[in-house]
Amino acid sequence: MAGHSKFKNIMHRKGRQDKARSKQFSKLSKEITVAAKSGMPDPDMNPRLRLAVNNAKSQSMPKDNIERAIKKATGGDAETYDEIRYEGYGPGGVAIIVEALTDNRNRSAANVRAIFSKNGGALGETGSVGFMFDRMGEITYDAEIGDADKVMEAAIEAGADDVESSEDGHIIYCVFEDLNDVSTALEASLGEPKSVNPIWKPQNLTPVDAEKGATLFKLMDALEDDDDVQNVYVNYDMSDEDMAKLSEE
Repeated sequence: MAGHSKFKNIMHRKGRQDKARSKQFSKLSKEITVAAKSGMPDPDMNPRLRLAVNNAKSQSMPKDNIERAIKKATGGDAETYDEIRYEGYGPGGVAIIVEALTDNRNRSAANVRAIFSKNGGALGETGSVGFMFDRMGEITYDAEIGDADKVMEAAIEAGADDVESSEDGHIIYCVFEDLNDVSTALEASLGEPKSVNPIWKPQNLTPVDAEKGATLFKLMDALEDDDDVQNVYVNYDMSDEDMAKLSEE
């Protein structure tokens, strides 16, 4: 297991997402509805729905919103969403995976392609960058939960694959198929996690400077602002100094 952390880069990205709270709630609602429709509408019987509900709660989404999203899946007028993955490159050769839930494939494809082209990127074919990422589970905890040794011990006991700890918090990785079991075991030993998500984890990171990073973040912001886009995964790495420059702008 590794101890090196990219937590600041990850939290910077999530901090940008948090600025649009209402849009975030909309995306969370869509994921809950799709999860409920894909299986039982009971979180205790549907692992995907349980993850979606728990993440909605971690983002302070109101209980009424969560219940409405679940009920929507069982109604006769519930929308049918297709799950689509787009792949491409951003400024500086950074690899990007975009996950979308859409009721109109043509609209979604056109919008994502336009966003890439307008912001220094290029949309590729499916599989063009996917081989650079691993499908994994990601479980995060705040730093206050304990020191690195405590979290490492709990992660090993729970069957996790890797841990990254820093003063900002802990990120625990596991095999995608084991996400529910590992997160449940960790909750028993460490308490409720901050977030639990299936992710695309980059195998290697591509360094970018502040100039390329500024354009990259515009691309990421535009993608995340699209109503059909649920998640954006990027294999960039930026120094603390360059990150600080961008934060000041």
